[in-house]
Amino acid sequence: MEKFLNSTIWNTFILIVMGIIAFFTKEIVTFFMLGFIIIILSNIYNVLKKISDKIDKLP
Repeated sequence: MEKFLNSTIWNTFILIVMGIIAFFTKEIVTFFMLGFIIIILSNIYNVLKKISDKIDKLP
C-alpha cells in the first residue's frame, strides 16, 4: 500500500480530482497552491524515507 500511495498514478489521480473540484468551485489558484504543497510534501517524505533507510542499514 505504501508504494501505491507514493506512485505517480496516485498523485495524478489526486491532482485530477482536485482539478475537477477547483473547476466547479472556481478556485483555480487554490488548486495550484495545493498541488505545489502536495508535491513539496511528497518530496520531503521521500527524502526522509531515504535517510531512514540509510540509518537502518548502519551496523
